[in-house]
Amino acid sequence: MIPQEFIQSLLGRVDIVDVVDRHVKLKKAGANFSACCPFHNEKTPSFTVSPSKQFYHCFGCGAHGNAVGFLMEYSGLAYPEAIRALAETVGMTVPETRSSAPHPGGAEAPRLAARMMDALAYYRAELKKSKAAIDYLKGRGVSGEIAARYGLGFAPDGWQNLEAVFTDYGNPSLKDTGLVIDSEPEGAEKKSRRYDRFRNRVMFPILDARGNVIGFGGRVIGAGEPKYLNSPETPLFEKGRELYGLYQARRAIRDANQVIVVEGYMDVVALAQHGVENAVATLGTATTPFHVAKLLKLADNVVFCFDGDAAGRKAAWRALEISLPVLADGKVVSFLFLPPEDDPDTYVRRLGKAGFDAALEVAKPLSQFLFAELASHVDMATEEGRARFLAHAKPLVAQIEAPALSAMLRRRLGELARLDAEEIQRLIPAREPERRSSQPRGRAVRAPAPPAESKLLGRILVRPELAVTVPVDVLNGHGPEAAALLAVLEFFRADPRRTLGQASAYFEGSEYQAPIAEALAEPLLNQADSPDFDLAAEISGLVEKLRAEHLARRRSELARLLDAGTATPEQEAEYGRLHASLATAKSGNPPAEERSKL
Repeated sequence: MIPQEFIQSLLGRVDIVDVVDRHVKLKKAGANFSACCPFHNEKTPSFTVSPSKQFYHCFGCGAHGNAVGFLMEYSGLAYPEAIRALAETVGMTVPETRSSAPHPGGAEAPRLAARMMDALAYYRAELKKSKAAIDYLKGRGVSGEIAARYGLGFAPDGWQNLEAVFTDYGNPSLKDTGLVIDSEPEGAEKKSRRYDRFRNRVMFPILDARGNVIGFGGRVIGAGEPKYLNSPETPLFEKGRELYGLYQARRAIRDANQVIVVEGYMDVVALAQHGVENAVATLGTATTPFHVAKLLKLADNVVFCFDGDAAGRKAAWRALEISLPVLADGKVVSFLFLPPEDDPDTYVRRLGKAGFDAALEVAKPLSQFLFAELASHVDMATEEGRARFLAHAKPLVAQIEAPALSAMLRRRLGELARLDAEEIQRLIPAREPERRSSQPRGRAVRAPAPPAESKLLGRILVRPELAVTVPVDVLNGHGPEAAALLAVLEFFRADPRRTLGQASAYFEGSEYQAPIAEALAEPLLNQADSPDFDLAAEISGLVEKLRAEHLARRRSELARLLDAGTATPEQEAEYGRLHASLATAKSGNPPAEERSKL
């Protein structure tokens, strides 16, 4: 774990305005900065970045957080990766962490990443020397500009070429890069032999979200197996979490609000060569839930583009099954099947960008592909066939948590199976059935007002310097809001210069995270920077309300003692003072001198 002290120090050094402005062009808007939200489509800016709070918030989609959270959402970085990226911008070194197992965020990562960059430089230099590799890329229509953009290189034939790159070629740690292989021990002395993993292959570097090389894919020149060879799992590289070309495609994905998922490196490169720049590829593995969830954060539309042959349809079905649990209302997953003789590379080279864009327009939405594929395996003209269709569809539709999409698919399923809505509801209940309201029809049901502790918590979070004005002696309420309020007051009193951004990082993952998120209601964040909104007066009023509630609770406790006949003379006297004070408060605030006696 990265020490919390370091994270707090880091957030105190970076400016969220600078962090966000590197990715989203901000404009000054009063005390804050604004832009169109990078996390959803909008024409009128509702995305606000506050330099005083070191916090961003979108009043359109509700996205909010600190500088670390922004990098995680925008760049798809994991938490430790986002912290390291921020630390680099201000010249801070993340403290080393100890772990029993290697991890991409471990202390060895920078050393391994440096070795991977050395290997990339070597492969790129070798590409310039290899006529066979250059001819291969030219034959595939790849220009020098695109080759440079994707960092393409060449691993020459030979068993130990990387000895020229790494003077410590025999070092056991070099194996952690995945660039070399140790053979099985053999001979009388049981010695193993080390050799390069990639030989006589065009090299495709695989980059993480920050542009660091974490692995390679190699395409053999001429005959040889396997045709494509990928880096193995290493401390830097986990295939099920990475996508080839995502680093280069991120801007185009956001601009188009669409990402195209293909199967091969050359598909990505060929599409980019013809102006389709928002494509990525899985890395020799089937699509994983992490892939889909990651892409749905970046765009509202994900299109899986596969060959039209049996293997392509099988891969598409696997992608559909993986997508079902992570679908969300407002997100669209579609499937584009090319002619059996084509893959994205040959298709775009044959028909160009216009032809490929036209094919995208007729991609099948997930719902159409789902039902058409299931129906193709049964006789929908018979009751038995429709019953089998329903049996196959039921476990798939049941996985969808998106409320609106789930309801629509269940309704469509009923139409195809020739069952009415009630029958479908009984056979495939919604994951979260709507609760019937006990209120009469036509009467609006109001949400319960948040407790005073929650209101006070929200106001302290947006104005931390006012934490010192809240007397702790009146905050003895119960519930998560009261506990969170006490914790936040303690956090800000320890250093009044701390910001909302630092608080959100400090309480991330704690028991107080939920009440803090609830307290940061949208109207409050919107009003907090208005000169007409007197937060100090609001806090004072809430403190008085909590004081009155505290005194009322104490009076009730004393009343129970009096009723039981166990109250001491002092408690009887205290009850009398409280009763008189609260009676006075009903008609107005009690005098200051009376409050001081209590």
